[in-house]
Parts: sequence; C-alpha cells; structure tokens
Amino acid sequence: MSVSIFRKVLFALASSLLFVTSASAEQKYNMTQGVTEISHQVYDLHMLIFWLVTVVGIIVFAVMIYSIMFHRKSRGAVAAQFHESTKVEIVWTTIPFIILVLIAIPATKTLLAIEDTDSDVDMSIKITGHQWKWHYEYMDEDGISFFSALDAKSNEVRQLHSGKDPKEVENYLLNVDNPLVIPVKKKVRFLITANDVIHSWWVPAFGMKRDAIPGYINEYWANVEEPGTYRGQCAELCGKDHGFMPIVVVAKEEADYKKWVNEQKARARAAADEEASGKVWAMGELMARGEKLYNSTCASCHMVNGEGIPNVFPALKGSAIATGPVASHLDIVVHGSKKNPAMVAFGKQLSNVDLAAIITYERNAWGNNTGDVVQPSAIAEIKK
Repeated sequence: MSVSIFRKVLFALASSLLFVTSASAEQKYNMTQGVTEISHQVYDLHMLIFWLVTVVGIIVFAVMIYSIMFHRKSRGAVAAQFHESTKVEIVWTTIPFIILVLIAIPATKTLLAIEDTDSDVDMSIKITGHQWKWHYEYMDEDGISFFSALDAKSNEVRQLHSGKDPKEVENYLLNVDNPLVIPVKKKVRFLITANDVIHSWWVPAFGMKRDAIPGYINEYWANVEEPGTYRGQCAELCGKDHGFMPIVVVAKEEADYKKWVNEQKARARAAADEEASGKVWAMGELMARGEKLYNSTCASCHMVNGEGIPNVFPALKGSAIATGPVASHLDIVVHGSKKNPAMVAFGKQLSNVDLAAIITYERNAWGNNTGDVVQPSAIAEIKK
C-alpha cells in the first residue's frame, strides 16, 4: 500500500514537471523572450534559475515524502540521534554554494553586458520624461526631436462620460501620436532623465527598464534584432495620469529608417521656415491646427470638451483664463504655473505657431467665442 502511494506521488510530481515544461514552451505564463540581445540573456538566466529551483524542489519534496511514508512512527521507525555531524554540515553547505556559483557566473555576465553602454555604440537618443509624455532627441541627427504622448483616440475614450467602449480602440492606452523610431541591428544608447518627477522608461520586449530621474542621467542600450512595433509604459507612479503615459518604439530596416530620418529633417526645416516667415494666420487656420494640438497635448487634463476634471484640473470652458485677458492666458501656457494645480510650461515644448494655435482654439472653442486671434509673433514676444 505504502509503495503504491509513493509511486502515485512520484507520478504526480512527474506530471507537474511535464505541465511546467509545456507551459514554458507555450510562453503563455512565462517571461517574454524579447527581441534584443540583453532580453535573450535575461530570459536564458531566468530559465536556468527556474530549472535549478524546479529540480531542487522535486528532490527536496521527494525526500520529504519518502521520509514521511517509510520512516514514520507507526512503522516502528526510531529517529537517529546525532549532533554536530561534520559530514552533514559540509554537504548542506557545499551543495548550495555550488548552486549559487552556477547562478552567479551567467548572472554576472548578463549584468556586465547590461551596463556596457559605451562600446560599439551606433547612435544615441536622449529620453526625457514629462508629466505625462516623453521627449525624444536624436543626438546624432540635427533637428530631430519631438514629444510622444497618448494618442487622441485613447485619450478621448478614457475621458469621463465619453460613452465609448475601450475595446473598440486598437491598442487602447498603449498607442502614441509620435512613436520613437530606431534602426534594427544597431546598438542604440538611451540617455534617460526627467523634467519634473521620477518616471521609468520600460519596454518589456527590450528586457530592461530605467528610471528617469530629474537632474540625473541613466544609461541603457538596446540592439533590436527584428523590425516591428514594441510597446511599453512608464513603470513609475509619476502622478494622476501615470497610466496614460505609454511608450511605442518602431524598429525599421536601415533603408526605411534613413527614409524616416530624411522625412523628419524635411519637416523640421519646414517648421523653421514657417516660424521665420512672419505669416499672419487667419482664425480658421489656427482653430483647425489648434484643435488637433489641444486634443493631443492638453485634453488629457482639461478634457476634449474643455470641462476639466472637477477638483483635479480646472475647466477652460467659460474660465477666467480662457475668456479673460490674453496676456494672462499667454503667460500661463508659455511659462506654466506652480499654483495648485500646477501647470506645465509649454514654451519649450511647442513652436510659436503651435502655441498660438492652441491658445486661439481655447479662447474660441466650447462657446468661449472671445474672437481673439493669437499670432506667433505674440508668443515670440512673451518668450523674451
């Protein structure tokens, strides 16, 4: 009877092991293997430790079950009496030491590889966290820098009383207006910092994350092996809208990446020419441009309908700021405010034309109808 029970227990343990192996192969509950060199090393290290722990667990439980069944008091077993056995102490010290060495060697190699941000770097990108968006600056490409924020569709659906089903939005809360674009099979170094509070830049498929700390630069690197779109999020509780600060990285083949770089440079030159032109903008042009910019930049706090969030962020619809003196409106948008609730300064985040469009929109949308048309020259003047 006892032998039969013991066999059943061993069979149950073997079945559990087969189940774990199958689950590991399917990757449904396991750690992702990722798409970078580091993510593969981290995954391999994880699996090595997993199997070591599994084997140790099976051996320990098998010995325990065997001892309970065949050395119990009802079978007449008598406990051995010994004290300070040198052999036993050597065994239970040596075995864990060997296991730790088996873990430490590959772990050390992986940690050294993670921290190797200087050798054979192909390009560098500075990442700055803001509440609640990311700013990307390509250090090796003049004129390429932009903000990346939650996309307009996700932003609209998540807002209060939107009445829309999040399931209808593809990649809800995990999509952005301007993704980070990098080439495949190139070592990209990321210089990560923050402008306001602590954020954390995390893309699971890359196998690592780094905190973005104001006044400090963390380094991080990735060599993406396969083209594709990889999504992540801020992994630090950075404020009320922490959950609406996604990360999207698009990895392209080198030819496609160079094409994208040329497009970005052309767009930057066009924006610079637009700023320098001194053009006087019509209200219709500013309102159309301002609505798009407002929805992607301001609506996360003040809502698409301008009604804000009660007791959290003030409304702009019918507000003293949006319907009062233009100078006060310009000042708070360009320079920000430290009053409660604090207002982020957008003077360095957006161009003069974009700021003029947003303010014009805010002063004439949702029934405000002030008739004010803010020109880029007014923004340039207040920035002095």
